[in-house]
Amino acid sequence: MNERMKILVAYDGSTCADDALNDLPRAGLPREADALIVKVQERWLSPPSGYETVAEVSVATNSNAAKPARDEEEPHAEADSEHLESLARASQRLGSYFPEWKTEILSLKGSPARETIRRAKEWNASLIVVGSHGCTESKRFMLGSVSHKIVNEAACSVRVVRGQAWKNGSPSRLLIGLDGSGEATAAVKEVARRMWIMGSEVRLVVARDVSDNNYKWVCEYLEEAKKILKHAELAVTEMIEEGDPKQIIAASAEEWGADCIFLGANDAGNSGENHLLGSVSTAVVARAHCTVEIVR
Repeated sequence: MNERMKILVAYDGSTCADDALNDLPRAGLPREADALIVKVQERWLSPPSGYETVAEVSVATNSNAAKPARDEEEPHAEADSEHLESLARASQRLGSYFPEWKTEILSLKGSPARETIRRAKEWNASLIVVGSHGCTESKRFMLGSVSHKIVNEAACSVRVVRGQAWKNGSPSRLLIGLDGSGEATAAVKEVARRMWIMGSEVRLVVARDVSDNNYKWVCEYLEEAKKILKHAELAVTEMIEEGDPKQIIAASAEEWGADCIFLGANDAGNSGENHLLGSVSTAVVARAHCTVEIVR
């Protein structure tokens, strides 16, 4: 990978957040990268301004780590010790998986989704990693309130992880939903540039509208996608189905036993009948049995 990735892990100390950490060695990520583990203590009172953070503590866990920019407001002198201890454990675990990564931890207060999105934008993150469910300080599950908000509003790619039992060293099964758009092509290229275990497979899935009789774009698009993936030495199969992509993609992934679904993130303003809109990505994240990565 030519550019150094910046990976923000949204961590809340829950089992699902730990699953997200454990999933990263299976994500094809580079040996060298910058990582920022962010934990947000939920605050119930509305802040004076839309993006104000009550408290922030940034701790570099690698002497060579590049520190993200601090907020203009002065942070409190002391951070919640439990949060910092939890973050330190998460950093140690991540370091055991990726010893060459430059890792930093950050404790914030505020809205978990909003602060995660804000920090990712300020830090210029390449990828946000979040558990499919998480437990906030109020012990409420945040599926729909945090992970879905991050999927829909983040400016970068988002990986929503569902914990699975891995066999160390086993190849991955990756399903890519295609709709003929440039965003879906970006998902194909992202899969191709990652480092996968030898023997990993990709299945390309096209969900077509039953009223669309134009097969030309499907054939041409699939051929180009297969060329990109085979150049990355990945085994590729394809599947064309008629129907609702929200249902077909999730169902195909479960039937095939996919480890991860990759989708391009299309803006709702894009034109074209075949585009996967944000509602499709959100629906797949909610329905999929496995991890889903939305590529921007």
